[in-house]
Order: sequence, then structure tokens, then C-alpha cells
Amino acid sequence: MNIEDIYKIYQQFPAIETDSRKLKKDDIFFALKGPNFNGNHFAKQSLDLGAAYVIADEPLDFEDERIINVTDVLETLQRLAKYHREQFQIPFIAITGSNGKTTTKELLHEVLSTTFKTYTTKGNLNNHIGIPLTILKIKSDAEMAVIEMGANHLHEISGYCEYAQPTHGLITNIGKAHLEGFGSEENVKKGKGELFKYLSLHNGTAFVNTDDNAVTDESKQVQHVIYYGSRSENAKGKIIKNDPFIEVEIEAEKPVNIKTNLVGAYNLPNVLAAFYVGKYFKVDENSIKNAIENYVPSNSRSQLIEKDTNLIILDAYNANPGSMKVAIDNFANMKGGKKILLLGSMMELGSESEKEHAEIISLIDQHKWYAVVLVGNNFKEIKNSYINLENSLLAMDWLKNESVQNAQILIKGSRSMQMEKVLEAFQ
Repeated sequence: MNIEDIYKIYQQFPAIETDSRKLKKDDIFFALKGPNFNGNHFAKQSLDLGAAYVIADEPLDFEDERIINVTDVLETLQRLAKYHREQFQIPFIAITGSNGKTTTKELLHEVLSTTFKTYTTKGNLNNHIGIPLTILKIKSDAEMAVIEMGANHLHEISGYCEYAQPTHGLITNIGKAHLEGFGSEENVKKGKGELFKYLSLHNGTAFVNTDDNAVTDESKQVQHVIYYGSRSENAKGKIIKNDPFIEVEIEAEKPVNIKTNLVGAYNLPNVLAAFYVGKYFKVDENSIKNAIENYVPSNSRSQLIEKDTNLIILDAYNANPGSMKVAIDNFANMKGGKKILLLGSMMELGSESEKEHAEIISLIDQHKWYAVVLVGNNFKEIKNSYINLENSLLAMDWLKNESVQNAQILIKGSRSMQMEKVLEAFQ
């Protein structure tokens, strides 16, 4: 069956599911497979649960007219997403970068949604499976789409662009993230820059953070560029308050003050991106201001949490050297004396891991802390004078036994460290 015929079926049953455990009646089940799972094994179960159709790529031990056999399920999902994308003549804004992708995406969605019917990536569906699923959730009433793109190796972003076909793009920043997959910092730059390369080849527009030299360098290949940043000539802003939420002053005909619910000066570029992208698409300034001010982060991203008498910054969704350093610096500069660091290891750094973790310890040494707890073997293998624990559950036990009161606590680490479990100490 060709992709056009599959698309006609999708138009009748426009709900896609790749996890048989989450299947609902009349979903189309795409039987994806990977190293530890094979959706083809759940084809019969999915039909019994009410799936309208099953897309499979292996011989099955039963026959059913609702089975659509293809050569490769994943490739079919991506091709279907591309075909669906091609039905729209609206702005598709792609966002990638080493840090701040999701926060920028969420802010931008809030801003654009004040004026346009806007669809965006849900949660962390920003990979080779999540992006096609995001595109296939976009309905015919869409006026804008915002697509987040994550990557850990070269040619990944360029592949996403083939079926997302962005008209506009934004790279939040370029730093030392996923070095194990990319191989080098220069390859990170090339990999993220694949978004701008696509835009340059398809007459697209790039929104460029001038505070990041690597992003600015990559933007030179794009003909249509909109600049923003604290140093930008006509599209800039600055932090006027950071205790603990940042307040930003945007320089315009009349200065615009935005009181955010975001912790950390490192969120300034994310706010500026949302403001100036909104302005580019002619969203009213008051609508932009209100949208940014009403946004409250979630899912362990720069969340401010009060527990008993303690103030906690939970930033444990992910970590790399760049995000870890700015988080520590920002925390050190916050008002208040009783500060505790609970930091998990940074993953996917390859041969640079020891060096980067050592640099984090050197940074910690430059400040005074009530206590520092380092979690994971990556920290433990480097000589230091702090508390070293194997996992987040032991860190939770430590915090519970300390009976900490009137403290400020920063919890941060890579996703696999599950540092959010430390919060269970307060239950």
C-alpha cells in the first residue's frame, strides 16, 4: 500500500499510537520495534483492543484485513508525517539547541497561542519517533506549528527537517551536550547548524541568539535572519531583577517589563526569543508580555518548590556542562546564606567526562556552601572534599536524615540520574 492510501486511512482515523498499553479504540497502531521491544508481537492484542488498523513490518501468524504490511514501520511513520506536513501552508518553527529548547518552545507556544491556533511538541517528543507523532497530531485548523528537535549525533537534525520541513528555525545555544554521540564540540556545532543549513536551502528564516557566538557563526549561511539578544542592536533586553524569579526589561519604543516565573539568569535568551519571535509574527506586545508572565515551568525544569521552610530549585530534567555551570553560578549569586547543592552526574560526555566533571568541582570550590552532595560515579572518581553518593535514593536519605530547615537547595543532574527522587525526603 502506498503512502497516499495510508494517508486516506489516517484521515478517517487520525489518532496514532505506538504503545499498545496506551491504545484507544480506533487508533492506528504502528508496530515499531527496537533493541528491547517489538510492536509486531502486539498486533493481535491491539486489534482486540479496538485498533482501527495495525501497521506491521514482519510476517504475522494470523490474517486480518486491518493489517497493513509495510517494509519498515518507522520509515512509514516518518513518510506519513511528511505527507501530512505537506498539506499545510503555515509557518513551521523548528527549535533545537544544547540547553533551553523545551522552555523556549513552551514560551513560544504560549505567546503564539494568544493570536494563532498553534500546535507544538508535547513533553519531550523531540526525536525520530516523537517528531513524526507531533506532526501527525496537527489538525487542519492549525495556523502555526512549533517543533522541538533534540539530537545526539550528526545528520539527525537534517533528517528531522526532511519531514518537518521548517519555514523558520531557532537554535537556543550550542554547547557541550551529547559529546559522546557527536564526537566533538565542533560536531555539536555542525549538528545543530543542520537546521540553519536546511533553512538556507529552502529560503527559510532563522531567529539568531547573538549572545552565542557559535549560533551566530552558523547563521551566516542563512539569507533571512532575525537577531535578538542582550547585545543585539534593535532586539535586546536585560535582567533587572533575579530573586529568585527573573524580571526582564525589553528595550522597545517604550521599555516592556516582564515578571517571569523562571528561575535563573540563563533564561534571559529564552524570554527574548519568545518576545521577538512573537513580535515578528505581529503578536500584540501586551499579549506577549502576559503570555510569558503566565507561564509556569513544570516537569523538573527550573521549578521553584517550597517544602516546609526550604526553597528548592528543581532542574533535574537534564544536565550538561553548560547548563550545570550557569545553574551553579546563578544559585551561588542568589540571596540567602544556607545553600545546599545536590548534583547528579552529567551523561553522554564520552572521553570528555572526567575533564568536565572536574571543572564542575573546581567551580563548586569557588563558592561557600552549607553542604554539597555529588551523586554518581562520574563525580566520585574525581578527588574532592564533598559528600559523594552512588545514587539519588541515597541522596534522598541523606537529605532526610539532615532534617534541613530554612535552606535553599539546588537539585540538578542528567535525566538518568533521576535526581527528582531527592524530593521524597520531604514526604
